[in-house]
Amino acid sequence: MLKHFLNLQRKSFFRAASFKTNLIFKFFMGFMALYFMVVFLSMGVGAFYLLENSGLGDPLKIVNQFLIYYLAIDLAFRYAVQKMPITNIKPLLYLPFKKAQVVRYSLGKTVVSFFNLAHAFFFVPFSIVLLIEGYSPLGVIGWHLGIMALFYCNNFLNVLLNNKDSILIPLAVVFAILGISQYYDYFDITQYTAFFFDALYDVPWMAILPWALLVGLYTAAFNYFKKHMYLDAGLAQKHAVAKTEDFTWLDRFGNLGLFLKNDIKLIKRNKRSKTTVLTSVFFLFYGLLFFTGAIETYEGPVWKIFAGIFISGGFLFTFGQFVPSWDSSYYPLMMSQNIRYKDYLNSKWYLIIIATLISTVLASPYLYFGWGAYVAVLVGAVYNMGVNSYLVLWGGAYIKTPIDLTSNKKAFGDKQSFNLKTMLLTIPKLLLPLLIYGLGHYLLNPTAGYIFVALTGVAGFAFKNIVFKQIEKVYKKEKYKTLLAYKQTS
Repeated sequence: MLKHFLNLQRKSFFRAASFKTNLIFKFFMGFMALYFMVVFLSMGVGAFYLLENSGLGDPLKIVNQFLIYYLAIDLAFRYAVQKMPITNIKPLLYLPFKKAQVVRYSLGKTVVSFFNLAHAFFFVPFSIVLLIEGYSPLGVIGWHLGIMALFYCNNFLNVLLNNKDSILIPLAVVFAILGISQYYDYFDITQYTAFFFDALYDVPWMAILPWALLVGLYTAAFNYFKKHMYLDAGLAQKHAVAKTEDFTWLDRFGNLGLFLKNDIKLIKRNKRSKTTVLTSVFFLFYGLLFFTGAIETYEGPVWKIFAGIFISGGFLFTFGQFVPSWDSSYYPLMMSQNIRYKDYLNSKWYLIIIATLISTVLASPYLYFGWGAYVAVLVGAVYNMGVNSYLVLWGGAYIKTPIDLTSNKKAFGDKQSFNLKTMLLTIPKLLLPLLIYGLGHYLLNPTAGYIFVALTGVAGFAFKNIVFKQIEKVYKKEKYKTLLAYKQTS
């Protein structure tokens, strides 16, 4: 049966309309996986000696002290990035397969996920170094097995909490508050959690506890998906009571107002778009890594403009890059109407501009770190509105993944588009402003760097009509490929 499922997965990959995109995506992800393997491996080998030479104490105890945050970050990262295994559930329900077999295969795929295996490249060499340095073999084995079980617990927690923002977001807020409290010496949670991780080494049999928890979480995930895997409710699309919202004040803007009304309703009414907007809010806090001196590497002058672009461009990067995928459910209907691409794209552009302005105003507390910090935000906003707003719309023409507006992520799979052209378009979004600022900063002075980046954004406004004509041509060229892609549901 496992061989049969793997064969179906192989055929789905090679027969997909986006086969070339998938192939490029796999090569790219393979390269990134190799890079992170090397990084984790080098950290696993060198972490013990770096900590030992730092004079902070026993390296194992130091690692145990901060493991609670490591696990919390791992869970948050999984929830944001890790996708559930891509299994086309609905067609399988018509075939003579037992539900248990389908669910077991789908959950089994998460076990061999890179998000689980990557940790081994740190903890396996770290454990070997512990053995070489004379630590108790039985204690090291018990500690290692217990820690790896906790990472697999995160794996199945992510499966169970998938699409449950009401649980994950408060949990993330709690850990953020705990981290801030420890940083300012108000409360140190590691004094209480480190005891458990130390006990995994001191009392090796305690490794049974995380493994028992792992078995319980797997059983809960298995039973949950087996129970809800039926068409009339478990996999059916949820419907809500419709509410009438006219937004008549937008009628004065003609076709532009009509599209803006549709976008505002889309954001307010759908789970996926609400989550995306909420995610963009977190971009506002990204500057704390740069302006507080928390990371020494980010203290360079060029990184300030990088922070400014991210702080003001949260909505642009999270929502804007998936135009027109947000309208995938009714995109064929739109294309059958007398609608000009220029009006459609113009409404998206104005939505991005408004959101960028709002983000810039909300980022005003960065004035606390001085005018230099907030000027970086303002200049980044001008560049986002004058350059990056066009680039995300241009890149959207090549993103052909339909979006399910009713959920944040599909229970058994959801992948985002990857395209070589969209990847190349990210270069001017992030690297070009750094280069422009660097030229002004190092050739003249920091003020000149900011002026150069701001003038580039202003020039973008001046050439808006010319740029929009080129973007419109791209959308018309990709129109039928996009329509075909939106018909595919797997």
